[in-house]
Amino acid sequence: NPDVVTHTEKHLAFAAHLLLLELGLVGTTSLPAPMFSRNTISIWSILKKCIGLELSKITMPIAFNEPLSFLQRITEYMEHTYLINRACSLSDSIERMQAVAAFAVSAVASQWDRTGKPFNPLLGETYELTREEQGFRLVSEQVSHHPPVSAFHAESLTGDFVFHGSIYPKLKFWGKSVEAEPKGTITLELLKHSETYTWSNPYCCVHNIILGKLWIEQYGTVEIVNHSTGDKCVLNFKPCGMFGKELHKVEGYIQDKSKKKLCVIYGKWTECMWSVDPQAYETHKKSEKKDNKKQKNEELEGAENDDADDMPEVQETVSVIPGSTLLWRIDSRPPQSAVMYNFTNFAMCLNELEHGMEAVLAPTDCRFRPDIRAMENGDIDLASKEKERLEEKQRAARKERAKNDEEWSTRWFQLGTNPYTGSQDWIYSGGYFNRNYQDLPDIY
Repeated sequence: NPDVVTHTEKHLAFAAHLLLLELGLVGTTSLPAPMFSRNTISIWSILKKCIGLELSKITMPIAFNEPLSFLQRITEYMEHTYLINRACSLSDSIERMQAVAAFAVSAVASQWDRTGKPFNPLLGETYELTREEQGFRLVSEQVSHHPPVSAFHAESLTGDFVFHGSIYPKLKFWGKSVEAEPKGTITLELLKHSETYTWSNPYCCVHNIILGKLWIEQYGTVEIVNHSTGDKCVLNFKPCGMFGKELHKVEGYIQDKSKKKLCVIYGKWTECMWSVDPQAYETHKKSEKKDNKKQKNEELEGAENDDADDMPEVQETVSVIPGSTLLWRIDSRPPQSAVMYNFTNFAMCLNELEHGMEAVLAPTDCRFRPDIRAMENGDIDLASKEKERLEEKQRAARKERAKNDEEWSTRWFQLGTNPYTGSQDWIYSGGYFNRNYQDLPDIY
């Protein structure tokens, strides 16, 4: 049967590609073209009517994008999967929580200097990624357009964990900055330990949208709950403050179900995270306060107010408290990252379409989006035209469904309730990796 042979060949080609990835013989460290300059575009003319409003319905110039879909951006949570694998291997529940907390921080570390906006996924758009060397596979789907909702499901190739969630990003413009509120719950299940952890991500803010150099901070409280043991980790992503002393800092603690603090976690989401005994932490903080008091008085005398919210000077690297244990350290970025949207090594590979993959991927996969591909290749005019065409095609399909009184039907996720938090969640219904992609919509 020729169909069976073709189907087998497709899978062999894809398997060969995955093997090459695992051996490090493929995988790009750069993009086909550098990013575009945004200096000639007046974003104020677009945003001046939007202060305090939600931005999901505002069309932005394509030069403010980066050549990835938001579904691919979500996939960057998986860059430090080794931390989940470490948690799976540990016998102590507090040590597991430390590894999970480090993973939760590392999952948002790729935001650093990433001022480009990912493309809004089209309704029904999907993305998959398998990383044999990291031991996971992931599928995501854009399950709603208004409001935009992206659902993802990742699983260990050895059956050790499941990591899933649905993200409802809300963007607001505040005059000089754009703030992203990360609505949605993230769930990590460590199957070997019968443990489930849930949390939500911190707020993310891009400063100097109108004037000055763009810079990013993340802030807010992240609570990671172990629903099996009652342990909790509370992490405070600190806002930078008037003099920038707190920029990028994360501090928090792990407590057991009786609310006894067992350890303190500290560091920077752009650098590293450490764990230390609470008593050692308090002693260190007291001596630090004495040193800082004099310095603060000197700074107050020389404080000025500028039109732009200048990015504070980044303070020296994290001051390590004696007796601390390193939980995670960020990987260095590729040499040409600054002219390639500040992508990490992991992000550079997300849009790769190697030989053999086309025959296996779902036709709705982001890698087939012509606007993103054109932008990655440096053709901004084609990217802009294709983006408009795809958006118009999506609008026409929506009108056609309304005319025929049809509801949109998601393919890989179903709306349900998160059993641990009781909140609304999109649950993976399975079957994606069976590779039966008949009747998928033509969205490109």
